[in-house]
Amino acid sequence: MIMEQFLTGNSWMLFIIMLWTLPWKGLALWKAAQRNDQKWFIVLLLLNTLAILDILYIYKFSKREKINS
Repeated sequence: MIMEQFLTGNSWMLFIIMLWTLPWKGLALWKAAQRNDQKWFIVLLLLNTLAILDILYIYKFSKREKINS
């Protein structure tokens, strides 16, 4: 209820958050798909962490060698 009232009164903030997260999520999903990281792709697709997990994947986890299992 409080969050709903906050977002209703500050809809511009939701737009700013969307502008921030969308490019990061797109790039992270693109990298995961190119590397054929199916587990990472699903996690990145389902979780919204305000781009924190997406940025970590782009700069840290996608740089590692992929272990075939």
